[in-house]
Amino acid sequence: MARNIVYLFVLISASVACHERAKPVDMNAGSGTARSIYETGHVEEKPMSGYIKLPGQLKPFEEVNIYAKANGFINEVLTDRGSAVRKGQVLVTLDAPELRSQLQSAVSKFVQAQENAAASKEKFRRLREAAKEEGAVAPLDLDIASSRMKADEAIVMSEKSNVESMTNIENYLTIKAPFNGVIVQRNVSAGALVGPGSKSNDQPMLVLQYLDKLRLEVYIPEAYVDKVDLKSPVRFVFNANPGKEYQASISRSANTLTQMRSEAIEIDIQNNDQQLKPGMYAEVKVPLLSESKSLSIPDNAIVRSTERQYVIAIREGKAVFVNIIEGLKANDSTEVFGDLRGGDEILLHATDEIREGTVIR
Repeated sequence: MARNIVYLFVLISASVACHERAKPVDMNAGSGTARSIYETGHVEEKPMSGYIKLPGQLKPFEEVNIYAKANGFINEVLTDRGSAVRKGQVLVTLDAPELRSQLQSAVSKFVQAQENAAASKEKFRRLREAAKEEGAVAPLDLDIASSRMKADEAIVMSEKSNVESMTNIENYLTIKAPFNGVIVQRNVSAGALVGPGSKSNDQPMLVLQYLDKLRLEVYIPEAYVDKVDLKSPVRFVFNANPGKEYQASISRSANTLTQMRSEAIEIDIQNNDQQLKPGMYAEVKVPLLSESKSLSIPDNAIVRSTERQYVIAIREGKAVFVNIIEGLKANDSTEVFGDLRGGDEILLHATDEIREGTVIR
């Protein structure tokens, strides 16, 4: 009996010892500082690179859609797609018999008005000669003849203007090139009925482009508009010819922003050999002002939603939302524009679950 009691005592002592050894240890015991549950970083301020890369597209220096100015049937098309034409060269002739009839009618009325005016003038002259003898002609008759002569002269001027107007309309039947260029599109053939283009979906008869000089159109994002160096040359490479780099100056800027929040600039390019074609895309290096600086933050600090992009800055120990506009990306960092300064502390791996004013520790 005493032996069993000894065994039981030994078993209980061993169990208590194992329980003491299995007790977890508090690793933070004795530490006076609490660990932060958020990871933070800082905004870096550094000089911007000497240029930004943007896409550009070539456009003709001049382009016009050629429509008929009057209704008529196409008599002959004297040019075709790819044809080089000179200013004033006849491109298309039209036939409109009713216009020619109206011109002939206007000419006939003009001739008749001239005859009437000549007769009125002669009658007035004779009455004035006869009026030299006292009592031969009543003064009222002389005034009536004078008024009639002036009225007939006015009718002559009116009919003359009508003839000139109809002559101009008849000239509309001959379509001429407004400037030197190349026909890049032809949509009509002889016999087709054409008229003035009154609807946005009306196809032009011909499309003429001036290709000896082209415009390279580039859109500058709003964040860079005031940082572009308009006086320095621009370098660019066309996707169709990546081995050749071109250089030219910025010719003009729109000085206004589009609906896409960007400003258009244009670079004029001589193309006498016509090796470059409108529609070609280019990678353009647009120079920036040397004194410009940019703010860079880790990419994982940006919170992106359907409504906006923002970062969470830490100010006085609390979360403050700062709206930003993204710029260029490099490795894991992104250039940003907003109410930030170099050295500002920001939250990394931020999410939209964090509310503004949250205490950050």
